[in-house]
Amino acid sequence: MLTSIIIATITFLTGAGIAAVFFVANNKKNAKKIESEVELLKKNKLIEVKEQFIALKAEHEQQVQQRNSKIQSTEARLQQREMQLNQRQGEIQRKVHETEVVKESFDVQLHALEAKKKELESITRRAQEQLETISGLSAEKAKESLIESLKDEAKTNAMSYVNDIMEEAKMTANKEAKKIIIQSIQRVATETAIENSVTVFHIESDEIKGRIIGREGRNIRALEAATGVEIIVDDTPEAIVLSAFDPVRREIARLSLHQLVTDGRIHPARIEEVVNKVRRQVEEELVEIGKRTTIDLGVHGLHPELVRLVGKMKYRSSYGQNLLQHARETANLCATMASELGLNPKKAKRAGLLHDIGKVPDDEPELPHAILGMRLAEKYKEKPDICNAIGAHHDEVEMETLIAPVVQACDAISGARPGARREIVEAYIKRLNDLENLALSYPGVLKTYAIQAGRELRVIVGADKLDDKETELLSFDLAKKIQDEMTYPGQVKITVIRETRAVSFAK
Repeated sequence: MLTSIIIATITFLTGAGIAAVFFVANNKKNAKKIESEVELLKKNKLIEVKEQFIALKAEHEQQVQQRNSKIQSTEARLQQREMQLNQRQGEIQRKVHETEVVKESFDVQLHALEAKKKELESITRRAQEQLETISGLSAEKAKESLIESLKDEAKTNAMSYVNDIMEEAKMTANKEAKKIIIQSIQRVATETAIENSVTVFHIESDEIKGRIIGREGRNIRALEAATGVEIIVDDTPEAIVLSAFDPVRREIARLSLHQLVTDGRIHPARIEEVVNKVRRQVEEELVEIGKRTTIDLGVHGLHPELVRLVGKMKYRSSYGQNLLQHARETANLCATMASELGLNPKKAKRAGLLHDIGKVPDDEPELPHAILGMRLAEKYKEKPDICNAIGAHHDEVEMETLIAPVVQACDAISGARPGARREIVEAYIKRLNDLENLALSYPGVLKTYAIQAGRELRVIVGADKLDDKETELLSFDLAKKIQDEMTYPGQVKITVIRETRAVSFAK
């Protein structure tokens, strides 16, 4: 049993040894193989590292070469700039040297010039003394005499020159200006002024007069107190006269009377009620008239208060000309003239409609209506050119835009056309007398005549007192003085007549 165990053990150990020997032999082979593979891998890695090193070295050499080329180009540019600076420095030094030479020459010339100036002054002084001795006049008196003679000659020449310029301007501009104005007038329809300061209220019978007067006159007194209108009840058949300077008040009184007479109930309490009701209706009517006017003219975006004031123009008049009609006419004229001149017709029409808005304010301060209208327009946010045109249409402020003279001209056209306005006789006669007296105040004037309703002034001068040049000067001075000192519609033509007569007798 032991023997078999030993034999088995020896057998096992022998097999294990042989296996170990085979294992060791195999490991040696594998190790050699691994070593050969490692050597091969090492060689490959060395080759890759060498290739990378060569590539990096080449790239580095290329960068170094580029940097060297940049440095060389920079050095070349710096050398070129240094050469240019050296050249400029040389030029500057040369110019400085030349300047110093010129300065020295200039100083020498200046000293010589000063010497010649002193010599010339002494020669002039000696010559002046000799002239004073020969002429017997001092230098100041001779200068004054020369200035006077030159002044007269210059005045005559200037007058002739002004006349030539005016004639030339008339030839070129007068024709076009007349054409524009005539076209503007012809394209606008006009009406004749018929406004009065009284309104006649017609009644069916004279019995109503007693009811309007009332017991002891209480009805008529209440009506006058409520409306501010003087009611004249006289022997005129079937008519009652309403008198007031304010057309709005007259209209309120007329409508109130109409309602009272139609209703038949006439007593103080009823009168106050009707007058208040009619006053509110008239205010609404003013707004409606203003809106209708702006729509008809195509003027949009007005402030409601300006629209009300436009409607209020219907019940105002200027020299008998209805103010609303005048404003509409001026607006249409402005639009037409602005179109002819190449300006904005909408702005011109707006300014023409509002130019007399200062005549219908609610409080009526002591200001010219043009200035007041300009302030109202500014208050209600109108544009500056519109405000300037309103304020400048009577020259109260300076004109700043081209619309302003258009509004001024169209206002004059509308107010000065035949039948537009009715002047008071006394004012008309006074204007004519002032025209004649103004011309008579000039020396050499013998007679003056204002003709054509003050549109022309004829001045007769003495032929022995004024010559032709002085006659032209008189005409020019008269026109300027009338323009500066007098107020008149349209324009005034000044004709100066110098007549020479030769009289002899046959015996």
